[in-house]
Formats: sequence, C-alpha cells, structure tokens
Amino acid sequence: MRIVPPAGPARPLAVAQLTDSIGLGGYLVCSALYFTRIVGLSPTQVGFGLTLGWAIAFVVAVPLGHLADRRGPRGVAMVLALCTAAALLLFLAVRSFVPFVLVACVYSSAISGLNAARQALLAGLVTAADRTKVRAALAAAINGGIAIGAGLGGLALQFDTATAYLTVFVVDAVSFVVSALVLLRLPVVAPTPAGAKGEPRLAVLRDRPYALVALLNMVLQLHIPMITLAIPLWVVERTSAPGWTVSALLVLNTVTIVLCQVTVANRVTGLTSAVRHLRYAGVTLLAACAVFATSGFGAPAWLAVAILLLAATLQAGAEMLQASGSWEISFGLAPEGRHGQYQGFFGSGFTVARMLGPLLVTTLVLGWGTAGWLLLGAVFVAAGIAMGPAVRWAAHTRPSVASPAPEHRESRVETHRVVGSCGPEVHEPATRGP
Repeated sequence: MRIVPPAGPARPLAVAQLTDSIGLGGYLVCSALYFTRIVGLSPTQVGFGLTLGWAIAFVVAVPLGHLADRRGPRGVAMVLALCTAAALLLFLAVRSFVPFVLVACVYSSAISGLNAARQALLAGLVTAADRTKVRAALAAAINGGIAIGAGLGGLALQFDTATAYLTVFVVDAVSFVVSALVLLRLPVVAPTPAGAKGEPRLAVLRDRPYALVALLNMVLQLHIPMITLAIPLWVVERTSAPGWTVSALLVLNTVTIVLCQVTVANRVTGLTSAVRHLRYAGVTLLAACAVFATSGFGAPAWLAVAILLLAATLQAGAEMLQASGSWEISFGLAPEGRHGQYQGFFGSGFTVARMLGPLLVTTLVLGWGTAGWLLLGAVFVAAGIAMGPAVRWAAHTRPSVASPAPEHRESRVETHRVVGSCGPEVHEPATRGP
C-alpha cells in the first residue's frame, strides 16, 4: 500500500489537504457547542443557518469551478482557501443569528468552490491514468487530518471554555492559510480560453447524462449521513451496545479508509472497473444495512457490539468502493479544460447529501426500523445497478471516451482504448474484481 503520494505535484496537494483537514476536524467537533453555548444560538437556528449555507454552496459550486477553469485553478484555490480562513475568523465575532447565517453562507460557499478548484488543479497536474490513485491518497490524508483535528477538538470539549473553542477556530483558520501557502509550491495550470461564440459558459448544466451520473452518485453518498448521524442515534436508542461504541465505529471507519483507500483505488483502471466498483458498493451497503438492522433485535451488549463492528466494516468497504469508482467516472467523463465546473457540479451531490441526507436517513432508520434499513439498502443497490447504463449513456455522448463494457461482456478479458479526457491507452481486464 502507498499512502503517501510519490514526489511531484501530488505530494504538495496531499500536504495542503492534510493541513487544513486537521483544523477542520477540530471545527467539526466543536462548532455546534460553540454556536449554542458560547454564541447563544438555539440548535434550530444553528441547523437552519448551516443548511442555508450549504444550499448556497450548492448554487455557487459550478460558477466557482468555472472561475477556476478560466482564471487558473491554483490562484483561485488559494484565494478561496484564504476566504475560508477569513470566514472562520468572522465566526469569532458573531453574536447573533443574522450575522451567523451570513458568515455560514460565505464559509460553505468558499469550501465548495475550494473543493472544485482543487479537483481542477489535480486534473491539470496529474495524468488521467493516475488521477484516481492520487485522489485516493488525498482522501487518506484528509481522513487522517480530520482524525488528528478531532482529537484536538476533544481537548477543547474537555476544557469547555470560550477560550478553548476560540482556539480551535483560530487553528482551523491558520490551517487554511498554511494550505494556501503550500499550493505556491505547485506549478501554475494554464487557464482555459473562452469557448466559441454561442457555446454555453456553464456547459455542465446542460449535460444531462453527466447530471444523471452525479444524481446516482449522490444517492450512494447517503452512506455519509448514515455513518455520522443515523448510526449513532440507532446505537443509543435501539441497541444494548454501550455509548462508547459510537466512537469505536467512527474510529474504525477513519482508520480503515486511511489504510486501505489507496489499495482499493488502485484496482480502478477505467470506466468499466469504476462502474463495477459502484455496483459492488451498492450491494455491500445493502449487506451493511441488513447487519445494522439485526443489532436492534435485543442482542446482549457484547453481541450487539460485534454486530455493529461487522456492519461498520462493511460500510467502510462500501465507502471506499463508491469513492474510488466515482472519482474515476467524474474525471473520465469531464471534458479537459472544464474540470472546475464539472467537478464543482459532481461534488455538489455531496452537498445535497449533507443537506437532505440526515432527515431522510434518520426518518427511515429510526422511524421504520428494520424495514427502513432494508429499504435504504435497496435504494443503494438500485443506484449502483443504474450507474452502469447511466455511465454508458454519458460515454456515448463523448466521442473521445470509450464506453464501459456492458454486463454481458464482462465475462471476457477485453482492452479498451481511452483517449481524450480519459487519458492514454489503458489495458483493463474486464474479469478483474475489486
């Protein structure tokens, strides 16, 4: 396994994302308590402000990604990282609801645009054949940084003082400033010239096949609110497992992804294997949902813990499969020179999952119990299966992209030539599993 990217542009990218994710981890742990206990906002106000912020981020993701394409992704990424740092410092001055909402909108928009610009920067600096592997190394760095930051945030919770919470916000802001400075070590990626007269500026908004692929991936990303919200509530309210099990499940998820994400991503070598990974992700998520459901059948505490650990392992495996496949597809179907707006659009699925996922997932799991778990699992399977036809449709609309092999052809060992936006020739055995 290679967790640290090789020397070259990938390494500063990983350092930049590791740096700001350390601050982000502390923010995620402490922000809710800071806004309620120190600022004095109600939980409802905090929830509304953050939801509105992510809604605005969804709207501006594509325009900011387009800005990264036209002005150069490195400079735009640096500016947006500094805007994120400024928003975090502004949070320290917030003492009422309206300013909180305004700053939350700036923060979420800057984060969303920064993610799009970084993906465009990666696409401009890394060959098409290596993008998924590098993206996996970045994901490992992000998860490792968040874990470290969460530990620092835990110290702030232990002190439970205004100074402790403010320190976490300052550290987070500084981490984004350092991240912006690290990006200076990267080469400049040339901006994309303006399109021909009459050509739409935000072409991704008219790309229906790509929109369908992004929608299906958004459905698969509902595993994120499942592990961060639904499962903790399920453990506490519906099982006999002790409360510390929630932390154990989150640690298991983080450590598994840090150690194994690159290995899983290395098995993705083109659109065919990417589609296969997403299909397997849907099936694995169904299995995880079924196992999670059995933990609520009145099992003794030790058995409930064992069942939950097994289910969380399945969920982590599915998360790595889904991430690896989606990275390959999102880059492979995006035209060169437009990765900013296309990655901004594809990444907005995560934003929507963050906004709507908690309500949907908790309603199914806590409201419907076992039936809700199984229904959620069925939705995952349906999205995974539908991804194959959707990606083939999208590939057919791009003459330079080789369509992934359909299901009945995967019994033969085939090779596909991928040119244009999918990079150089790639030989991919179709029988190879994840």
